[in-house]
Amino acid sequence: MSFDVDVRARRGDVGVGGRFVAGDGLTVLVGPSGVGKTSLLDMIAGLLRPAGGHVRVGGRTLFDGATNLPPEQRRAGYVFQDARLFPHRRVQANLLYGAPDASRLAEVAETLDIVHLLRRWPRTLSGGEARRVAIGRALLSDPAFLLLDEPLSSLDPARREEAMRAIERVRDTRAVPILMVTHDLREAERLGDRVIAVG
Repeated sequence: MSFDVDVRARRGDVGVGGRFVAGDGLTVLVGPSGVGKTSLLDMIAGLLRPAGGHVRVGGRTLFDGATNLPPEQRRAGYVFQDARLFPHRRVQANLLYGAPDASRLAEVAETLDIVHLLRRWPRTLSGGEARRVAIGRALLSDPAFLLLDEPLSSLDPARREEAMRAIERVRDTRAVPILMVTHDLREAERLGDRVIAVG
């Protein structure tokens, strides 16, 4: 199983968490805003410590009663809701930030259709372009798995379609297991190999 997750935590006065098991490919967690989907990704990535339970990815234990690997040892490629690109670095430098090996740059840029963006500055990118660059940076970090937090939110229809096609291409290469959260059931059904309702 790619993901075996059973965690819970508190954020303020609210209990958050989830329990699911999923195989290879792209798993989508779908649910309304505010039910704790981002908190669940944060626990898997090691950014929020669960109160209990376990996180296993690809058979590797990231968290349980005896283990709590720090985020940098979990090898999660995390794409946040906002692209979080470095404004003072061109797209190519953003893509290679944290990459252990630059040899895959051309392959990833081609897959995400961002070759023509490599010399551009982040401020000149559309929202869809910036999301594709953020996904590329996550892929080039040599992740064991990808976490996508509402990667299509706040995009106009044309940019949303660009980003969806990029996610489909990454999904179809089966390079790494992907866990994505969204509140949009249509997105979930189009992109996911499986859809799990949360909240």
